Amino acid sequence: MIKSLHARHHQLANQQRQVEILENGIFKEGKLPTFRKKIASVGHFPLQPAKLEIFQVNIGYMCNQVCKHCHVDAGPDRKEIMTRETMQQCLDVLAKTKIKTLDITGGAPEMNPDFRWFVSEAHGAGVEEILVRSNLTILTANPKYYDLPEFFKNNNVRVVSSLPFYNADKTDRQRGEGVFKDSITGLKMLNEIGYGREGSGLILDLVYNPTGAFLPGDQKQLERDFKHELKAHFGIDFNNLFTITNIPISRFLDFLIESENYEDYMEKLINAFNPTAVAGVMCRNTISIDWQGNLYDCDFNQMLGLKTEQAAGQHISTFDVSKLEKREIVISQHCFGCTAGAGSSCQGATA
Repeated sequence: MIKSLHARHHQLANQQRQVEILENGIFKEGKLPTFRKKIASVGHFPLQPAKLEIFQVNIGYMCNQVCKHCHVDAGPDRKEIMTRETMQQCLDVLAKTKIKTLDITGGAPEMNPDFRWFVSEAHGAGVEEILVRSNLTILTANPKYYDLPEFFKNNNVRVVSSLPFYNADKTDRQRGEGVFKDSITGLKMLNEIGYGREGSGLILDLVYNPTGAFLPGDQKQLERDFKHELKAHFGIDFNNLFTITNIPISRFLDFLIESENYEDYMEKLINAFNPTAVAGVMCRNTISIDWQGNLYDCDFNQMLGLKTEQAAGQHISTFDVSKLEKREIVISQHCFGCTAGAGSSCQGATA
């Protein structure tokens, strides 16, 4: 079984070390242009936010899986989880702003003991859209999670689940032996109560990211392929497929360095830079909150410890929409992943 970088006391468990690699080496030597230089050349520096629409809350890095390319470095050994007090601060912010989407992520967010309370409170408070990023296998991991599909339905949760591919080989290679089988079982559980079924109003989306050092294929074509294969072989329905480019941080950065693919992959991202994708990067309409309540421009910056600009506020306790919507977004070379090809965000392709 793969262990998290933290459990291995790996050098890349140190966020600052990851930032050093991204800022120095091939970029400091001038072999490749920096992200700042690239977006400046197309008139997008400094990178500015748009209207804040998505409140993405990572309620803990604990997970029942240890995936090879996990940018969170999540796993069973990660004990960092958000307290109910911090969750309440998040709910207070949602109550006094016009942010329409609460995007709950992890780890496996369902493993936080206050997860159900958080979702129920948000639903009861009338949050317009509650999105939960579930890894599917959590639904089958333990009897205490078996009722989650019904819980999601009762709280009108939009479920977004990662599935690396529509067959066992590629999925298990990235996520661990038996994960595909358990994921299919989880999808069937969701389908049985209406998720992904036409006319139910219960949205089930899937997320695809490549299994190696290459960009994802066309999102619409992959969605057609996934729908055909999952329906034909397993009778499974879902709504949308989102493609996400592997961002060169955490375990995927470790994979790139170990396989001596880092420089080639960064060059691939830069060569695929799409100026059109810059306008749609998720940091422009999203704020990411970590388990301690710290604020970041995106989930990837969170994993690098790159907080929001200090003048805009860096903690949920001082949350100010007007300041955050005027901030300068913090960037580094990993941002090339979000602007390559058709673009990439937690909501899929952007261009």
